Amino acid sequence: MIVPTTKLFELAYGKYAIGAYNINNLEQTMGLFRGNLESSAPFIIQISKGARSYTHKKMLESLIRAADEIFPEAIFAVHLDHGDEATCLDCINSGFYSSVMIDASHEDFETNIAITRRVVEAAHARGIVVEAELGQLGGVEEHVKVSESEAKLTNPDQAKEFVEQTGCDSLAVAIGTSHGAFKFTGDQVLRFDVLAEIQKRLPGYPLVMHGSSSVPQEEVERINQAGGNLKGAKGVDADQFKRAAELGVTKINIDTDGRLVWTRVHREHFLEHPENFDLRAPGKVFMAEYAKFIAQKNEKLGSAGKLEEVRRALS
Repeated sequence: MIVPTTKLFELAYGKYAIGAYNINNLEQTMGLFRGNLESSAPFIIQISKGARSYTHKKMLESLIRAADEIFPEAIFAVHLDHGDEATCLDCINSGFYSSVMIDASHEDFETNIAITRRVVEAAHARGIVVEAELGQLGGVEEHVKVSESEAKLTNPDQAKEFVEQTGCDSLAVAIGTSHGAFKFTGDQVLRFDVLAEIQKRLPGYPLVMHGSSSVPQEEVERINQAGGNLKGAKGVDADQFKRAAELGVTKINIDTDGRLVWTRVHREHFLEHPENFDLRAPGKVFMAEYAKFIAQKNEKLGSAGKLEEVRRALS
């Protein structure tokens, strides 16, 4: 069942965070639904601008519609991740998405407000929820590329003004994470002090943490042992998710970790089975491994076991 993110955030606020997972293909979709049902968790499916053009936007939408029929007990939102204004409007007009993210964080403060407000007005007219972003995470995500030196933490005072002027329904904040597998170098840490200040200014308001993959070292090591070359990859400690949730983070984005699982499964499979040319063999392994990964992540997020509570609240 596809639902708006607003109700999910209301139920989760201060207690746990909803996992927001990016998908690009059939195997990820099946593993995602299985893992969330195995852990009895509500969730958010994220489709990026790049994923929509990887094959065709209608292909992913059809996969999700099919999964909704196959797994009628699932409760989830469908969210556009890191959209520009044109992509947001296309998704709003499609009538399929329950939530869109407008990312104008690379623009100056006033321009970000103006773009976000236009998207909010269009989305709210169709009953669609809007996530915006203030501050800049390092790394590369869709149309936005930010070097480590250019990354900027979210200003708590600006956060309050931004929300008031745009009317956005949730806000992605920059508190030290970054996109991709190389999140931390040196002594960088999550800035919970900044997050706490934002929560003080926006009490009860749902915040979002991007770039939150853990980049498990076991996955990195296995990938490298199977011929990969990931050096120095380091992510967010998943044990910190609970603290973030207590400070108002209701949605945590996880993408890179899923890609690492995909890479590890396929590298190991073809290393061990060089004679194989059947894509379904590693695909079956990946779906099972991805489901296990999702279930484990939901335990860290605190959303595992919350599905029936959410179902009752929505009924």
